[in-house]
Amino acid sequence: MPVLLRRSALLCALLALLTSCAWGGAGDENGRLPAAPVGVTVAAGSATSVHVMWNAVSSVAGIEGYEVYRGTTKVEDVPGSQHMVDVTRLRPATPYVFSVRARDTEGRLGPPSREVRATTPAAAAADRSAPTRPGELRGRTAGSRAVQLTWAASADDRDVVSYDIYQGDTKIHSVGGNQTAAVVTGLRPGTRYSFTVRARDAADNLSPAGDSVRLTTPGSDDGRGTAPTDFRATTRREADGAYYLDLAWVPPETDGVVTEYQVHLDGRAATSLVFGGTPPRGRATYSFYLGRGAGESHRVRIRARLPDGTWGGLSAERTVTTGTATDR
Repeated sequence: MPVLLRRSALLCALLALLTSCAWGGAGDENGRLPAAPVGVTVAAGSATSVHVMWNAVSSVAGIEGYEVYRGTTKVEDVPGSQHMVDVTRLRPATPYVFSVRARDTEGRLGPPSREVRATTPAAAAADRSAPTRPGELRGRTAGSRAVQLTWAASADDRDVVSYDIYQGDTKIHSVGGNQTAAVVTGLRPGTRYSFTVRARDAADNLSPAGDSVRLTTPGSDDGRGTAPTDFRATTRREADGAYYLDLAWVPPETDGVVTEYQVHLDGRAATSLVFGGTPPRGRATYSFYLGRGAGESHRVRIRARLPDGTWGGLSAERTVTTGTATDR
């Protein structure tokens, strides 16, 4: 019997070399686990925060989210469409190590990325003076989906810790205070952009925005790839006789998180909605007041504000009539 056991163990060892032998079919990973995120970078945003960024991971099963670790402690859960996060509530003048792991839609967690290090600056006591605005902002396109920006350094009574890059009113990137250049990716072809830069010090004082630079990425984009899909619209009547419009849609697939939408009613922007907290990952819904008149028809569409700060394409148009149970 011992001889048979030794032979069985030897056979399993040989099979392990050839087929990653494991009881219960550990070959179920079979190369299908999400890959380790690459391009992970960190930059101290203030004395108590660090900005972590990474490249998107592709997976056969699709990526549901990312887990961000400080050392061995998970500190952030990030939706799969998001590739950056600010880790807050850190200690001033403290070194930290961060890594990122991808999780697919079947719940499988990939290996960790390489570790990246950042040290938060010392806290600035009673610092209420913001840095000066960054100057001489210049930019150029770098292909159809990226731009390169440069600017003159800001001044501060202590130190500039980071620079935040904005597209419109949306913060889309952040770099360390010793940098005066950045490459912004994840943009759309054939789209006009306006960028500004703001400086931040260790006490989280934010400078005014410098002058803007306007750039148009080459190529063409009809917006269909950025429109909400499976859009539905119906009306309902409340007990008080008022009619409401109920909307449902699937958010567009983007390189970041979509938190804001604009509803168009009868060809004109009617209302905007912003999801606070965690935006819906699957089907989203929204309702708003229409009025009390029965038999009134309306055309409705919706579009998303994309992570690059621009509006995406409009959804398919639906027509609804108050007082009926049908829509088209």
